[in-house]
Amino acid sequence: MSSVQDTGPETFQQFPSNRIIVIHPGSFYVRIGRASDLLPVRQLHCIARKRRPEGKIYRDSFVPPSVPKTKELIEELEECRLQISHTLQSCMQSNGARRYATPPQQIAAFNRRSLPEAVSDGEPWPQVECDIIIGDLVLDVDPELPYNIHFPYKRGDFNIHTEVGGSISSVLNDLYTIWSSIIEYKLGIALIELVKYRCVLLIPDIYNRSHLKYLMSLLLRDLGFGDCFLVQESVGATFGAGIGSACVVDIGDQKTAISCVEDGISHKTTRLRMDYGAGDVCQALSWMFHKSAFPYKDWNENIPRDVILMRNLYHDFCHVNLDVCGPQEKTFLVDHPGDIVNKYTLQVGDECIISPLALFYTDLLKITGIKTTKIQNRQPSDPEDPFDAEFLRETGRKKEVVDLSVAEQQTETANEAQPSTNTEEDIVVDTLEGGPGDIVTLAPGQVLSLDAAILQSIDRCPNEELKRKMYSSILIIGGGVKVHGLNLWLQNRLALQIPYAYKTEQLEIVTSPKDIDPASTVWKGAAVMSCLESAIELWINQSEWNKHGLKVLRERAPFIW
Repeated sequence: MSSVQDTGPETFQQFPSNRIIVIHPGSFYVRIGRASDLLPVRQLHCIARKRRPEGKIYRDSFVPPSVPKTKELIEELEECRLQISHTLQSCMQSNGARRYATPPQQIAAFNRRSLPEAVSDGEPWPQVECDIIIGDLVLDVDPELPYNIHFPYKRGDFNIHTEVGGSISSVLNDLYTIWSSIIEYKLGIALIELVKYRCVLLIPDIYNRSHLKYLMSLLLRDLGFGDCFLVQESVGATFGAGIGSACVVDIGDQKTAISCVEDGISHKTTRLRMDYGAGDVCQALSWMFHKSAFPYKDWNENIPRDVILMRNLYHDFCHVNLDVCGPQEKTFLVDHPGDIVNKYTLQVGDECIISPLALFYTDLLKITGIKTTKIQNRQPSDPEDPFDAEFLRETGRKKEVVDLSVAEQQTETANEAQPSTNTEEDIVVDTLEGGPGDIVTLAPGQVLSLDAAILQSIDRCPNEELKRKMYSSILIIGGGVKVHGLNLWLQNRLALQIPYAYKTEQLEIVTSPKDIDPASTVWKGAAVMSCLESAIELWINQSEWNKHGLKVLRERAPFIW
């Protein structure tokens, strides 16, 4: 029988891609679309709920909130700013001339004299009559109205806290409301029809198993999709970029995640997540603008539209182009409902380069508090899935333990770095893990800079060949990477630090593969993946989930559980 007949329509029936919904939730935006769409629908990943009379006030910030500026903090920020400034002054422009910086006092003198220029009358605040508002429409809610604002994700994971709306059930309820509204009103699909649709959900590389269980139930039981499967973001990125293997660096709004992916599998030991992203860089920019007498005096980080304005200034003005030096004049509009539209002229200096370089000089990011670096750890078992790796670990031990007390003492000391040197256990479980628990934090306060984190992630690869492969293919994605020249700066920093043994012919850093917006690469990759023939065995349907629960997810998941 010829091989051509083997791949005939009898064996593989393509499920229509316009009936597969791909959901990529982020801390700031959520992207949802059909797998057949060129680009997903992007909406703010937030919800505003009308407060009950006498109800508690709770409003998540639209940017990681800045911490109180103590004398010590201001000294640290100032020291870091000067350090970056001196580094920039020691750089050359492309024509060989030395760079020069304009003193902040000179820029501040200009900005103090800069007065707003009225452009038009502006619009009143829109009339809000619903009890629940989702997505971008939340920006149309007058901050004076009695609404609580919730972002269900924070720093790349569930936003769980002790205030109103901070329980896991509240977060899942918010996710249901936001996602179902976008599917119904933006994609035009009635929720009752979802049983005929399939769903792919993107999950963080460093995940919490219990959260995945809740999300599977949300998709199959609550939203009512016919089938679904989960994909890790870094794996989605390699499919979106069309690269087989890469060290994936995802610079999001509130987190930067790094993972080495080889042939669709993210190596567990290489996963790192730092608690900083474009939102924190934005706060550093805001601090420097205000040091130079920002002409829009009423700017307030608690007003959503002011935050969006600062985010737009970050996207429009920030760059890492060493040929741009000296003061630059920029203009921007402040268009808030209920007020006249004002045009401001602002003079900027090196702060537009210094703020994105905070990813390499992380002391500047202390403006939003102490940061941490997280790694994936062994996780507690779930009663739904008793025969998991934990069970194998406990029952697969060697019988001939000579002296238990001595053995226990030895394991305690060795437990942190290498919990097991038992060859039988090596077969069934990952050995580079701590004790059962959750996501682990490496030395709190010691946050890795972007280049150091990439080097550490690659250094955690299991073999030399893989390390060499990763150094030659670094893929940078996420909304935070859209700063002109950032990739070149990173490339130069890494080139100086790569161990001599791995200096490959070319250190390649890819930022916008196939001309896709780097913020949508992950979404696109999951859409591509969902249409592959090999995806057939990944789908989990409602009845399987209801019958087997977590067990079926462990067996089918396209990542090592």
